[in-house]
Amino acid sequence: MSVRAWFRGGGVVVAASALLLTALLLMAIFAPLIAPYDYREQNRQFPNCPPSPLHVRPPSEWNESIFYTFGYRLADPTTRRYDLLDTPVPIALFSAGHLFTTPPGAPKFFALGTDGLGRDLFSRIVFGGRVSLAVGLVGAAISCALGTVLGTIAGYFGGWVDSVIMRAVEVQLSVPTFYLLLALAAVIPANLGPALRFLLIVAIISCAAWAGFARVIRGMVASVRENEFVTAARALGVRRRTILARHVIPFTFSYTIVAATLGIPSFILSESALSLLGVGIQEPGASWGNLLSEAQNVENLVSYPWILTPGVFIFVTVMCCNFLGDHLRDRLDPQSQVGER
Repeated sequence: MSVRAWFRGGGVVVAASALLLTALLLMAIFAPLIAPYDYREQNRQFPNCPPSPLHVRPPSEWNESIFYTFGYRLADPTTRRYDLLDTPVPIALFSAGHLFTTPPGAPKFFALGTDGLGRDLFSRIVFGGRVSLAVGLVGAAISCALGTVLGTIAGYFGGWVDSVIMRAVEVQLSVPTFYLLLALAAVIPANLGPALRFLLIVAIISCAAWAGFARVIRGMVASVRENEFVTAARALGVRRRTILARHVIPFTFSYTIVAATLGIPSFILSESALSLLGVGIQEPGASWGNLLSEAQNVENLVSYPWILTPGVFIFVTVMCCNFLGDHLRDRLDPQSQVGER
């Protein structure tokens, strides 16, 4: 089935979801280009600065710059009230290795405002998307791979192998997932580097999500194990490894694709929840979860509503994955395809 066939009949919602997810992935891949500033750079003179205004120059002035903004001045440090300056600041496109930025020494353009330490929130969201999206994609891939391998072994071989694996699945499913994640994440040493911590977070979330997937795969493999093409392959002396790789596992691909797509949001939400509670990605690292930590304070939320912007990115990503997964499930359902014919 071609990619075009997969998206046929999905309507505007599915097409928009695919485009938004593609845009978010490209944003994460090219984060150093998209982000106007270093996501770790602190501007202590601009804590909780509101988003900078964006203006378009008349076409006759485009030789200087197409867009411009006005800088801020901290008028009252106690209430963090800002006043706009009168001097326009040009916004340079494709300058200094960034998609857009301001000239060196000029007031900065804070597209989505700043956090409590004066760090550009848009830059932190762009780089935080690398972590959150990578956790979703890598975590879904690991859990699907682990569930496929164990579910295939249990369903194809049966007997005591099936019993042992299924009992492990039942034990795993009997433990509340979020509390298991908290318990496992809490034992991660605080002095670990960001890369190793990221790998451990992905491994923890993946280990908590493989059981349900393995149980479904086990049922699918057990049903296809006695089909004629599998029995014929065994009668011809084909090795078990070849039978599993060419005949049994491909039978589960349609479910795997849908389950992985629908599972990505749960991984993103799990990482966001752990980082929000302080046991996930740590400062000065950025993820969409730990960027919401300031929003836990109701006073901050009322005074600086732009700190909720990372939550908008999480919401959009989760909804797009759900819309896309539901559509792929309908397209890959054999009964729906028979009905279309």
